[in-house]
Amino acid sequence: MSSSQIPSIQLHGRTYNLPQRPTVIICIDGFDPAYLQQGIEDAILPNLASFLRTGFHATADCAMPSLTNPNNLSIITGAPTSVHGISGNYYLDKETGQEHMIVDDTTMYGTTILAKMADAGVRVAAITAKDKLRRIINHGLSPSKKSICFSAQCANESSISEHGIDDVEQWLGQETPPQYSGDLSLFVLDAGLKLLQEDRADLFYLTLSDYIQHKHAPGSKESNQFMQDIDFRIGQFTNLGAIVAVTGDHGMSDKSDQDGKPNLLFLEDFLNSRWPFAGSRVICPISDPFVKHHGALGGFVRVYLGDCSVLQEMVTACRGLPEVETALAGSEAADLFEMPRDREGDFVVISKKGFVVGSRRDEHDLSQLGEQRLRSHGGLSEQKG
Repeated sequence: MSSSQIPSIQLHGRTYNLPQRPTVIICIDGFDPAYLQQGIEDAILPNLASFLRTGFHATADCAMPSLTNPNNLSIITGAPTSVHGISGNYYLDKETGQEHMIVDDTTMYGTTILAKMADAGVRVAAITAKDKLRRIINHGLSPSKKSICFSAQCANESSISEHGIDDVEQWLGQETPPQYSGDLSLFVLDAGLKLLQEDRADLFYLTLSDYIQHKHAPGSKESNQFMQDIDFRIGQFTNLGAIVAVTGDHGMSDKSDQDGKPNLLFLEDFLNSRWPFAGSRVICPISDPFVKHHGALGGFVRVYLGDCSVLQEMVTACRGLPEVETALAGSEAADLFEMPRDREGDFVVISKKGFVVGSRRDEHDLSQLGEQRLRSHGGLSEQKG
């Protein structure tokens, strides 16, 4: 069949051919290029090394902020956040003044490549590590279209009517993993492999968790084992005849000083100490139900003001802080990073490499880090992937 005869779908000005053989897209959450580079140098990733030698490899800039929700949606829409509307994990509704976690697809614009493929008769299997992402990616997928979409986190709650598959634990022969574990990601890959073996899907989107990357640097025993486990399963997909693409959603980097103490800026505390009348509210879009390993501290925050008369004065002051890479008015940031203008803060602040920004000291709990160094993402320093 010539390329002109292959059926296709179109979305956001791009054409995507329907898969002619099983096609597997694996999104390794927090897949900083350093993990790949270290693994190749240590010769522990034979399958990914083979991809580099014989396939296509590139390092690109992810969507900003460099977080899970925005970039998973950009992967499955082929568009920036200004087009699909998901520009964080957590946001403030400017009309109501209420803060919200993004837990489903109600705030996204348009549709996805996965949904368009399902509409064209492609059997889609979308499996996520975290359920909050599953309820976004599930957009346009349904059992009536022969779609399967479930999360490792809630595998024990799967049903034919909602997820397109019943009793995942029994079917896979594995119990639902703890949410704070590398096993959450391996469960996703094992489930994808079994679906492929049973010929139950044509297009697979398998998106993992960044729990290990938040805790363990490239080259550590723990991250090496995790990457080896992933690489082994990638080899199994290729051995079963699938076309396999592996990508990351954002990078990950160390955010602690030489003594292991986190490099922190509590921005709302700073702003309210200088401009108490302005009613500053700092929103951390990295916030989600999984904050034990990073304390909701990342490299990108949005600031909302009750009194905007001092906005430019605040932006200028923030740019001078030692922890800050840049501060931009909301409209400027939206245009620069292709984010939705109508959902942007009055201004944004992005931390320097090695630093994180939070809101108020009393809003962030780092006690569960223990002796672990803080590793996180969200800023320009985690844009490469």
